[in-house]
Amino acid sequence: MTDNVVEMRDISISFPGVKALDQVDFTLRPGEIHSLLGENGAGKSTLIKALTGVYPIDSGRIAVGGEPRTFAGTADAQDAGIATVYQEVNLCTNLSVGENVMLGNEKRGPFGVDWRTTHKEASRFLGELGLDIDPRSPLSSHSLAVQQLVAISRAVVVDCKVLVLDEPTSSLDRFEVEQLFAVMRALRDRGVAILFVSHFLDQIYEISDRLTVLRNGRLIGEHAIEEISRTELIAAMLGRELAEFESIGRSADRQVDRAGAPVLSASLVGRKGSIEPFDLEVYDGEVVGIAGLLGSGRTELARLIYGADRADQGRVSVRGSTARLTSPRHAVEQRIAFSSEDRREEGIIADLTVAENLVLGVQAKRGWLRRVTKAEQARIVEQYMESLGIRPANPNALIRNLSGGNQQKVLLARWLATDPQLLILDEPTRGIDIGAKAEIQRLIVELASGGLALIFISSELDEVVRLSQRVVVMRDRRKIAELDNESHVDVDDIVALIAKEGAA
Repeated sequence: MTDNVVEMRDISISFPGVKALDQVDFTLRPGEIHSLLGENGAGKSTLIKALTGVYPIDSGRIAVGGEPRTFAGTADAQDAGIATVYQEVNLCTNLSVGENVMLGNEKRGPFGVDWRTTHKEASRFLGELGLDIDPRSPLSSHSLAVQQLVAISRAVVVDCKVLVLDEPTSSLDRFEVEQLFAVMRALRDRGVAILFVSHFLDQIYEISDRLTVLRNGRLIGEHAIEEISRTELIAAMLGRELAEFESIGRSADRQVDRAGAPVLSASLVGRKGSIEPFDLEVYDGEVVGIAGLLGSGRTELARLIYGADRADQGRVSVRGSTARLTSPRHAVEQRIAFSSEDRREEGIIADLTVAENLVLGVQAKRGWLRRVTKAEQARIVEQYMESLGIRPANPNALIRNLSGGNQQKVLLARWLATDPQLLILDEPTRGIDIGAKAEIQRLIVELASGGLALIFISSELDEVVRLSQRVVVMRDRRKIAELDNESHVDVDDIVALIAKEGAA
């Protein structure tokens, strides 16, 4: 008799040109939090999708509760007691919070769904996550962070044996993470097995009992959390030592010439109900970091500059000349590019190939009457797939089959191919592994050193500090400070400003 609630043995899955999993073993015990780690492309998502019935396995075997299982779809996995919350929240924003929480588990009366009782039950489950919100309110009226917790609450409604959390904290602030961890520990204490995926090592060491490491589709090791140091863990994930990545140069240590006109200057730009008026300048070869907590106005600032949202006051100049940036098309004409934090909804087009996604920016800049020829496309794609190390190096692969880190590289390549003078990056390293993150950080340093102006937004303050010459600090949708990194700003300086009462 096994003590494991999940046993996966010799699991192999292949896609065209890619061996995603190669005879991987994985076990999950009742009443534990087990973290799954590895670089993007290591096979984490594929293993999860095999366990949850999204992907059929080519070979191997799966047992849940000691019983052999063959999953023909996600319903089979749910019937086996496996509940899942993926990184990209998939909810019905046209429904209420309560309807989303109780979807498929509505309470019924003699005349159909008893909505009063259903919403009352939804409130109870939301309360377990520390969410005091009206279950009748539209889901679309809430932040992404609240929507993430609603998705987790929905998974808790079913009396699951296994809860799979794929990057559940990527949109949460520290307080919300603590709420989630409290719920995870309570579920663990009730005997639920939790499979947890996160790229935040602090969170891994705070919440995990055991962990499994994958690399290039193979099992590297399984460890109790206290048996492996962070340095050993990173080396196992990457197949090389952490020192390689600690050698990435600090942008902050490089001087920027601000004698001439800035690439972009924003003066008292704002939008009522979105962000208070702010000033901002960015010079050639400069990285300006935008720091702040979730909901502080970081993304709203970027969207106003790019014209994705229209400012209702203020003035923007590009190289000293007033510019009309009331739409993304105007921004592209001014050689301003913007990579959104919402990779799935506003970035990749999942059903197109890598090559087709990559050349979209060039085609949009030209207009649809001046088509990019096949020869031009081949040249552009070859150049950027090689220079950014996009894997697998197959331009005809569907982009949806690439790892998150490689999808992010394709998006960066798309905009670099347009020859921008200002590149706005909103959370470019969010939800990707430490190896891909280091590669993108190194690319940002190289681009700035080559003269490109960048606005860099990240929820990881140490990343902002290391890469930026200047740091703009946001709070409550307003700019509260601007710090010159020549004096070596540290994370504590930023945290103190954000926490300071009456900051203005």
